[in-house]
Amino acid sequence: MRTKFIESAPSLRSRGSLALMLLAGMPAAFAQEQDPSSGTLEEVVVTAQKREENLQSVPVSVQAIGNAKLEQLHIQSFDDYAKYLPSLTFQTTGPGTVDVIMRGVPSNGLLPTVGTYLDEQPVTMALVGMLDVHIYDIARVEALAGPQGTLYGASSEAGTLRIITNKPDPSGFKAGYELQGTVAAHSDAGYLAQGYVNLPLFEKAAVRLVGWDEHDGGYIDNIPATVTFPTSGICLANTSPAPAGCSSTPAQARHRFNPVDTRGARAALKLDLDDNWTITPVLMTQTQKTEGAFGYDPKLGDLAVQRFYPDSSHESWTDAALTIQGKLGNLDVVYAGAFLKRDTSGGGDYTEYAIAYDSLVSSSIVNNAGQLINPVQQVTTADYVKSQSHELRVSSPQSWPLRFVAGLFLERQQDLHLENFRIDGLASSLSVPGYPDTWFLVRTNEVHRDSAEFTEISYDLTSQLTATGGIRFFHAQTTAGGFFGQQPQVAECVAPGLPGTPCTNLDSEVSESGHTPKLSLAYRFDSARMVYATWARGFRPGGTNNILGVAPYKADYLTSYEVGWKTSWLGNRLRFNGAIYQEDWNNFQFTFKGQNGIIIRANAGQARIRGIESDLGWAPDERWLFSGGFSLMDPKTTANYCGTLDANGNPITDCAVPLAPTGSQLPGTSKFKGNLVARYSMHFGDFDADLQGAYVYQSSAWPDLQTENRAILGKQSAWGALDMSAGLQWNSYSLELFANNVTDKRGQITRYPECAATMCGPIATYVVTIPTRTIGLKFTQRF
Repeated sequence: MRTKFIESAPSLRSRGSLALMLLAGMPAAFAQEQDPSSGTLEEVVVTAQKREENLQSVPVSVQAIGNAKLEQLHIQSFDDYAKYLPSLTFQTTGPGTVDVIMRGVPSNGLLPTVGTYLDEQPVTMALVGMLDVHIYDIARVEALAGPQGTLYGASSEAGTLRIITNKPDPSGFKAGYELQGTVAAHSDAGYLAQGYVNLPLFEKAAVRLVGWDEHDGGYIDNIPATVTFPTSGICLANTSPAPAGCSSTPAQARHRFNPVDTRGARAALKLDLDDNWTITPVLMTQTQKTEGAFGYDPKLGDLAVQRFYPDSSHESWTDAALTIQGKLGNLDVVYAGAFLKRDTSGGGDYTEYAIAYDSLVSSSIVNNAGQLINPVQQVTTADYVKSQSHELRVSSPQSWPLRFVAGLFLERQQDLHLENFRIDGLASSLSVPGYPDTWFLVRTNEVHRDSAEFTEISYDLTSQLTATGGIRFFHAQTTAGGFFGQQPQVAECVAPGLPGTPCTNLDSEVSESGHTPKLSLAYRFDSARMVYATWARGFRPGGTNNILGVAPYKADYLTSYEVGWKTSWLGNRLRFNGAIYQEDWNNFQFTFKGQNGIIIRANAGQARIRGIESDLGWAPDERWLFSGGFSLMDPKTTANYCGTLDANGNPITDCAVPLAPTGSQLPGTSKFKGNLVARYSMHFGDFDADLQGAYVYQSSAWPDLQTENRAILGKQSAWGALDMSAGLQWNSYSLELFANNVTDKRGQITRYPECAATMCGPIATYVVTIPTRTIGLKFTQRF
């Protein structure tokens, strides 16, 4: 909902103690997978620079979780892999509402600050949030920290996430399936069935088919409740039959009322036209249905809420992508094109807003007979998104002393957006024309266009020293038109309406052009050790506000200074990588609620993030493998946030009582995050077995930037969670018993109000937690 939306294990004795443990040699690393023949750490191949390279030779801070690690850690969704990426935190109010934060840079705007890619295709949704792809038959997940504006463009301002799927393989038949059942504390049972098959068609062609069906049981209880509106005396109850004098509402009190169902499939074809050219079309689709709320109100008890109207969401998307790879002489050529159609719909309980509005507007909410009626608005939202992208790039051979990548990029996203706030029995004179019973309507058409030309050039100054320079010239345009408001706003219309709207009172456009540069030096001491220094800039385009009289907001920019290292030791049994950085964020975009809870976006001010991140992997012998990592940072504002702009649209920072003073910690960002993973493998007879333990820790965070909201919402507590598993493998079979969040901790991901805290006060603060303790049994067979 974009107009009146939801705002966005025992701990260690100190953050420093965990950091010292990691630096002192406790295991850490993400894509670390062991070579079974030697016991050393396997080479990790990434495509962070849009070409296949060894992770240890890439002068970029990259954290990668490979296929084996994804399976070992039972990763099935974004929430699962996010906890093992120390530089990444996030805020969410439930499935499909993720705000990704990398290196302490929150979105707090229409466009995200972290770009998301599915193979070669950007799936960064400018309008409806990131695409949460089910993780199965995935080669690896890559997290590129810091600005990636040169190669990845808009909304890769703070970093980029890449999901790389397994490709069809003509060399032979492969197949596998997994069956999993789970039971969770305070929850219904869940299940997962998924499988894949790789079918060679002939010597130069193969198809890969993948499918999944997952059910997660609910764990939030909607407890019995009543509410009475003082103005009208109308009483509502979420039970049936309702108490005397009250009416039953559509949402009924029941236990575990927030289940999630996810189903999807992927089909890919790989066709080698000759020794040089390959085409790979991919078709992928996924649907996800949710019920209930995913935050609970601690004042009502553990995992309890009181809801009167249905909370639900339904998302369905289909993605068709085509990649053509080949050679022109010595040059590698890649074309990547894709078309994505994504439909989302849902609704949420608006009773808390109705309570807050009671003394203000409820006396005006009447039927055609002039009688007061139930003032609760029943909210329906929908987004119909179509997105297409095209990229053509050329790269030189890696063996050349002067290497380059250059390309062209074009993207268009369109969102037909609807928000309908209905009140049953509302007087016709109060309803939006053409929409009976509609108190408030948003029906808009928003289009985002982005084009760019980019290049990155590397030159070996010596056999050990390499210089890299890059630049991206971008052109961004956002247009928005439609209707926004109530019945009185019809008189303010300036043009005939879009189909299905009473008229048009929104018609705006923002166009911007600019460039993002990058400079880097990398020095290799030998084949196993290197250091690098990088200066880079990322950007995020501006946009329009869906309210008359409020100016558009401008692009914001992030400038990064980073020194990093990539090292391998002890014959590749030990890897130690890391980076130290400072990022300056200028005129960052910020979202807040104006009068009547209407969302407004503006440029807020300045911020600076300083930090260190590191990952370290250790394979002491053929049996043991240790992995993990940490991030320690200080993300804070460097100017007052006053919430007002000057005549030129720039943020004012000199005010008597700032909404957020200089030095405020940026919202949703933890100053420390780390994880430790230990895995032990053994062999006996025809059987292989393994034991694994994983611990994740995250320090406290503020859910909001503004001081007044912080006082109402409180601070997200620090938390730690322990996962454990034991597995047995024989022939083509494996059986694994696992327990996630063993101690059943309420690790806080987000704290939010349903109603704007500054308007409604402390009616309720909802807490979204990590999943409750989950015990599961997984059976796998591969052919």
